[in-house]
Amino acid sequence: QSMSWKEQVFLSYKVESRITSRFCHTTVKSSVVNSGPNAQSIGFNVQIPKQAFITNFTMNVNGITFVGSVKEKTVARNLYAQARARGKAAGLVRYRTDMETFKTEVHVPPGSKIEFELHYQEMMQRKLGFYEHSLYLQPGRLVPQFQVDVYIYEPSGIASVETLNTLGEHFSGMAKLTSSKDKAHVVFKPSLQQQRKCENCTTSAIDGIFTVKYDVLRDSNAGELHVSDGHFVHFFAPANLSPLPKNIVFVIDVSGSMWGVKMKQTVEAMQTILDDLTMDDYFSIVDFNHNVRCWSEELVPGSTIQVAEAKKYIQNIKPNGGTNINEALMRAVQMLVKASNQGMIDPRSVSMIMLVSDGDPTVGEIKLSAIQKNVKKVMREEFSLFSLGIGFDVDYDFLERIAMENRGVAQRIYTSHDASDQIRRFYSQVSSPLLRKITVQFPEDSVSDVTQNHFDKYFSGSELVVAGKVLPSESTTLNSFTTASADRLDLSLQTEADYLELDAALAQQQHAFTGFARQMWAYITVNQLLVERSLAPTAGHKRKITQRILTLAVEHQFVTPLTALLVESEEGKERLLADSPNDPKQGCCAGVPDWGPSPEAPDWGPSPEAPDWGPSPENDPHFIVHLPKNNMDICFNIDSEPGHILNLVSDPGAGVVVNGQLVGSKRVGVEEKEKEKVNTYFGTISVFYQPDGIRVSVSTDRIDLTHGRNNHSFTWGATADITQDRVKVSIVKDSKVMVTVDDKITVMVLLHRVWKKHPTHVDFLGLYIPNNNQYSSQAHGLIGQFGQEPEVRVFNLHQGADPLKKKATMQVKGNKLVVTRGWQKDYRRDKKRGSDVFCWFIHNSGKGFIDGHYTNYIVPRLDSFLALPP
Repeated sequence: QSMSWKEQVFLSYKVESRITSRFCHTTVKSSVVNSGPNAQSIGFNVQIPKQAFITNFTMNVNGITFVGSVKEKTVARNLYAQARARGKAAGLVRYRTDMETFKTEVHVPPGSKIEFELHYQEMMQRKLGFYEHSLYLQPGRLVPQFQVDVYIYEPSGIASVETLNTLGEHFSGMAKLTSSKDKAHVVFKPSLQQQRKCENCTTSAIDGIFTVKYDVLRDSNAGELHVSDGHFVHFFAPANLSPLPKNIVFVIDVSGSMWGVKMKQTVEAMQTILDDLTMDDYFSIVDFNHNVRCWSEELVPGSTIQVAEAKKYIQNIKPNGGTNINEALMRAVQMLVKASNQGMIDPRSVSMIMLVSDGDPTVGEIKLSAIQKNVKKVMREEFSLFSLGIGFDVDYDFLERIAMENRGVAQRIYTSHDASDQIRRFYSQVSSPLLRKITVQFPEDSVSDVTQNHFDKYFSGSELVVAGKVLPSESTTLNSFTTASADRLDLSLQTEADYLELDAALAQQQHAFTGFARQMWAYITVNQLLVERSLAPTAGHKRKITQRILTLAVEHQFVTPLTALLVESEEGKERLLADSPNDPKQGCCAGVPDWGPSPEAPDWGPSPEAPDWGPSPENDPHFIVHLPKNNMDICFNIDSEPGHILNLVSDPGAGVVVNGQLVGSKRVGVEEKEKEKVNTYFGTISVFYQPDGIRVSVSTDRIDLTHGRNNHSFTWGATADITQDRVKVSIVKDSKVMVTVDDKITVMVLLHRVWKKHPTHVDFLGLYIPNNNQYSSQAHGLIGQFGQEPEVRVFNLHQGADPLKKKATMQVKGNKLVVTRGWQKDYRRDKKRGSDVFCWFIHNSGKGFIDGHYTNYIVPRLDSFLALPP
């Protein structure tokens, strides 16, 4: 008989979570005294997330310490049986929410003090753009010392962090948050009075989920690579990419068991889901009971008219009859196969089936293993199956297996008031696919024991994680290479990490979890092996996987479905057993390019560049035009204004235009603004290829690739290769971008960074275009006009006012110009100091050397061709 609450004194209840690089170690401590006159049982109940692994549990009962250790389940049970346990066995009991409950009771004499301490670990899963850390707080009564601390350390920086008001209005504003660039601390510490349900109540109002929500900074689409403690973790969560079109067949159970609230909430959810479809998406609906019906026998575009018709159809469904899951799934797959065979499906689109059901099959093929085999046999590699199981009558294990085996995931929908929101939220997680066929690779002999590194799809707001061990090497850095297919894009991305940098940073952090990389690798590996085990085709294969799981779980102290936590007193005479449920419900874890130097044409010609006359960049775009036939270089400046867009190359014959937009230096004040001319630089360079409708826009902040309504954005923070149709873009981290059009025309853009706090200087771009570009005869522009080299003659060389700068007369294009011998800077090989290029300098913004006046080259937009050559 459990003791009365009045005969227990809770001294403290403390929860501490340490999240480091998305991996969390949580400790729950409780201290209780038996203040009654009799020996009684004192319990300790903690709800933990389903995806978490318990790693330790200790107790101290009147000075006797019980210490936990994870062992193979059969070994732990045998040891437990050999000794008489003190009180009841601890147990892990499945709970009908997203949590599981750890329970233990200990029988103690009066006056006894008991201290409980539970540890568990989990990986933060990114969903809809955020990580959510949930702690279920249920102390059961008022506690003098109640405190929750959540420490977050993210080496790449924290983008946002907040506490959600999930405990109710009673505790609104009580959680205190402090944060810096890479750390955050949330503390929730209500006083005894604040814990009361009402002013004079003796019961606690704390009963619910305490949630911290955050996301990290990402400075590139190549992902983050963290190396620590001999292990690595690669996080991949690109953004600013256009969604891939999708082909989706909704398969909805309309059997009699769906009658009432289940069907009402499913219809509500489907109304919203259908509204999310676009004209680029194709869809249909299959509903089934003992019969199978199709709203449309073929996939149709997600137009307003079709969506409205589909919503009417869903609204009129009346549930009745049995459940024929097998035939319904067969019909859905056949629909996708037919559309693919007829060429209706874009090869780069994503095809998926979404099954919504609340029960086991009762009609047609009812053997679950047979249905699983049938679906696996007909599903193509490019198709995915997602399963939603409503309520608890459905065999969720079956839905999970059939989804995982066909490149999807499953989720249980709880039949509560927000079931329709649960369905919508799940759909939102898979409704915006950004990438297909993602592979993360590493240099040979640099890593081992790598977790899953090939992924079928990446959805917006989620995250792909790859972990492994780092092999001994003479190198001090680890590189990763990621390849993927986006909407009409092929991507190759590269990032790197120093072997020692993160460990040095972790050593300086007071609340970081220093062993995160090792434990995260084991956590992901064990979860993936549990999935493999559930899908193992033979008993022998299953035994091999089982042994690997046991080895890892014991080594890393994880309580899994195959292991147990044996809690023993120090002398080993008294034991408790923490066991896991037999049915595993753990979810699944969540071509290397040659990255040599960029090819440079041996003879790079016309090149506007802002020179570096000293430690910092100077004014106005400087053009260096190399004339190979005349064996000379010509220089001129363009004296224009900030905001103006200058046409550099306009070639309607080749369909290529290159434009540059000017930015001005910072202005110190109004007086200076009136006195001095503002220096200008190139802030944006745009390359537009009209035949494919593709524009590459390079600024000092990012690189945008735009095609129609689709825009893909990349930062300077990672090396990348991007191919779309006949346009190739190569980004070298924090250095340069090469744009190649149709293998005929190449543009190189150099990035120049300046000190951010400089009073006047700004970041700017340099541009280099090779002489051997294959323009058409229609090419023009400030640079393009020199694709056809003019005749140039220099004579009458004489001394100028500056003895180092001689003057001469130049005859070009029927004009006689006074020119000065000088030099400009070329930054291609030495971006910091540059190299001197001696040239003849043309005054007055190139007047007489360029066709017309420089103002004739000002265009309205970054993709504008010259209206008429000057």
